[in-house]
Amino acid sequence: MEKILEAKNISKQYPGVVALDDVSFNVYKGKVNVLVGENGAGKSTLMKILSGVERQTSGEIYLNGEKLEIFSTNDAENNSIGIIHQELNLFPNLTVHENIFMGHEILDSYKIIDTSKQIKITNELLAKLNQDINAKTSVESLRIGQQQIIEIAKALAKKTKILIMDEPSSALSKKEVSVMFDVIAELKKQEVTIIYISHKLEEIMQIGDVITILRDSKFICEELINKIDIPWITENMVGMKSFEAVNTKKVETGPKIIELKSISLKKKESEEYILENINFNSSSGEILSIYGLMGSGRTELLEIIMGLNKDFKGEIYLQNEILKPSSISKRIKDGIVLVPEDRQGQGLVQSLSILSNTLLSKISRRIKDFYLNANLEKKIVTKAIDYLGIKVSNYNNVITSLSGGNQQKVVIAKSLETEPRLLMLDEPTRGIDIGAKQEIFYIMKKLAEKGLSIIFVSSEIKEVLAVADRVIVLAKGKINKELMGGEITEDNLVKYSQG
Repeated sequence: MEKILEAKNISKQYPGVVALDDVSFNVYKGKVNVLVGENGAGKSTLMKILSGVERQTSGEIYLNGEKLEIFSTNDAENNSIGIIHQELNLFPNLTVHENIFMGHEILDSYKIIDTSKQIKITNELLAKLNQDINAKTSVESLRIGQQQIIEIAKALAKKTKILIMDEPSSALSKKEVSVMFDVIAELKKQEVTIIYISHKLEEIMQIGDVITILRDSKFICEELINKIDIPWITENMVGMKSFEAVNTKKVETGPKIIELKSISLKKKESEEYILENINFNSSSGEILSIYGLMGSGRTELLEIIMGLNKDFKGEIYLQNEILKPSSISKRIKDGIVLVPEDRQGQGLVQSLSILSNTLLSKISRRIKDFYLNANLEKKIVTKAIDYLGIKVSNYNNVITSLSGGNQQKVVIAKSLETEPRLLMLDEPTRGIDIGAKQEIFYIMKKLAEKGLSIIFVSSEIKEVLAVADRVIVLAKGKINKELMGGEITEDNLVKYSQG
């Protein structure tokens, strides 16, 4: 295989943190180069260096055998290196085509943006991705999965030769992942080189050509995908043999915490239903999974319970008392809390510290004599860090200093500070490594054993199988099947999610 890009002996240090320690990374031309490791292993830092977002402390980068100096994103783009970040990097108030061509707009002979040409090319790109999204649509009206597709189209529009994809499938449905894989296959035919970062080991085995593993900020190994298997990846990555089910002990459930009766929600622009006649309940001590394909109404259902959407018909009962439409703060006071799918946009305040983000949810607990109790704050945050296994050198550091997985743990910690009766989690393991998934699922089981009612949405069948006591399967906005015990199988989840 021909090396197109080489990172040699790369180190990166932040105050109090070594993000990369003498890491070397080979990228092979026209191949899918998979990079894996636990959260905090240094993957995203290395990609930021290659794409010009960060500058290495030491080490060298070579492109086609020649030393390359990358001081900015422009330097990277000028050398045909593009990146799709794990976290969305879009302007929600702008249209799809405006986002795709942001910074490299198409101009006519009068140096005016050629909107019609941008729209035409955008529609062609989206058609290639098999997406029925209008180029003139505002990005803020799209779901997370659709926005991820726009990120991919944006990168493809720049005609990059080395495309870095950082967790590109984290919010995509199986159909959308399949489309993306088809696009990657086409790009390989055109000798476009892919650097692919993912925690989804099955998809790595499907799409990858060569794999590099980082652990604890260091290079561990490199190998051809056709020579290894998933247990090999897991063992080298985290020292674990496989992803283990945590749903080994059936917890006795208590009284009903939440009950939904005849919940329906229509699209604003038509008479079509997003959700239609939804009836179910969740009890104390139970982990209930809401499973379905993208567009089945999973997230909308959680948003209704949380009070984010008041346009629904039907009734919601909290411990047999009807819940009237109210503010999110009132819902939290009632004991309902949601860990959102979009942790960056809805779960965290990027400019605040780890400590401040953890404590945002319930300031009243920390007030003594009209002042914030600093000692209590430290105690609460230290306990949360230990309980959730958050990897942090200093909780006064800004939240963005943490890896994506550790940021997600902070969102969960913040939610638990509200002392909820009902904890809802929308794709809680998006962008989180195997070890962190295990930790979060064990925590979910512990919380259920303490009497919490837990409802979670996941696109990962193996996660549902591992942790769910009961599953509500949605298809096209309706409950197609309720599964319990031995009925919760991969075949049934796939079968009933199709409608």
